[in-house]
Amino acid sequence: MSQKFQPIDASAVPRFAGLPTFMRLPHVTDPGLVDVALIGVPWDAGTTNRAGARHGPREIRNQSSFMRAVHHVSRIAPYELCRVADLGDAPVNPFDIHDTMDRITGFVSEIVAAGAVPLSAGGDHLCSLPLLRAVARDRPVGLVHFDAHSDTNDAYFGDNRYTHGTPFRRAVEEGLVDPTRTIQIGIRGSIYGADDMAFAEESGMRVVYIEEYFELGPAKVVEEIRRVVGSGPAYVTFDVDGIDPAFAPGTGTPEIGGYTTHEAQVMVRGLQGLDLVGGDVVEVAPPFDPSGGTALVGATLMFEILCVLAEARAKRGG
Repeated sequence: MSQKFQPIDASAVPRFAGLPTFMRLPHVTDPGLVDVALIGVPWDAGTTNRAGARHGPREIRNQSSFMRAVHHVSRIAPYELCRVADLGDAPVNPFDIHDTMDRITGFVSEIVAAGAVPLSAGGDHLCSLPLLRAVARDRPVGLVHFDAHSDTNDAYFGDNRYTHGTPFRRAVEEGLVDPTRTIQIGIRGSIYGADDMAFAEESGMRVVYIEEYFELGPAKVVEEIRRVVGSGPAYVTFDVDGIDPAFAPGTGTPEIGGYTTHEAQVMVRGLQGLDLVGGDVVEVAPPFDPSGGTALVGATLMFEILCVLAEARAKRGG
């Protein structure tokens, strides 16, 4: 096995120095050198209102300089468990949705074929669909979906079926996601019509609306996640608008009344032990939060997911 990469130590080299990469890890181009590939998807052509998430990966890279090497609760040291590096950004075409999705799928397919698992920073939530096309090409996966929105609508503005509000309906239709092993956490906000949630509920998805979330609390929700997903392969996707905008205002479709950043961290930590095969953090839109705070939330959640993803990849071996 080739060397395990280590992040630059902020106690030796200041965080504001050097080239920005995810977690201050080396930038490599050969997916065969890594077990977990950190990638950016700078694309938000699926956005239906406030654009800006295309700038998310760059600012998440900047804010990820605050991450260190070992998780303070689980004591997971992802860079000791696996070879982890920044593989750069997936190629995108800001003028063509389908061409971009093909490009992303091709880029991530090379990562998967090399035996690595992808962890992506988006980009809007449509980015998850081409990622799933690569990760779940050979079999459907379970889905742990943190979000304020179900993203299972059918079409927008006529017959536009590929937007950030439709990826998981398409993923189920394409056989990429098993809806009976899918759980959505934090769903809330006004809806277009009374039947907006029909597809999610009737297909077998477990929808934890925010009201139920607060009744149960994060620990019970984690139990429900583990029950629904079971022991099979699963993908985790975290839309930053699942968090209350008091903590993460820099996103395209904020919804008040969400969970806190700490509650989000607790739930992601609860994924430890699941057979995770990929993940993403999406909808960080830096133009709506010049403080960089939302990008810091995105970087921290990316590290949280990295810890449980690296442990899962290490357990699978190979």
